[in-house]
Amino acid sequence: MTINKSEIKKIAHLAHINISQEEADQVEKKLVGILDLIEKMQEVNTESIEPMSHALDINQPLRNDVVTEIDIREKSLSLAPHTEKSLFIVPQVIE
Repeated sequence: MTINKSEIKKIAHLAHINISQEEADQVEKKLVGILDLIEKMQEVNTESIEPMSHALDINQPLRNDVVTEIDIREKSLSLAPHTEKSLFIVPQVIE
């Protein structure tokens, strides 16, 4: 896949970005390089490779899900002017 200056100018226009001709040339070179790299990567045979979630074979250490704070729901609700069924009642702001 190739990309040319007119497509770059069109994308810049759609993104509301003003770019000079020199900047368009630089972007074109970079995008062509990226697209060439993607094409090379797609040529690699990955049939026997299992998908990975991380480049390194590591496990993320997880802590136990333990409650460490006291429940302050009742105290918080008692401070509110209006509550109903453990919910704060607020004035309607959208009709």
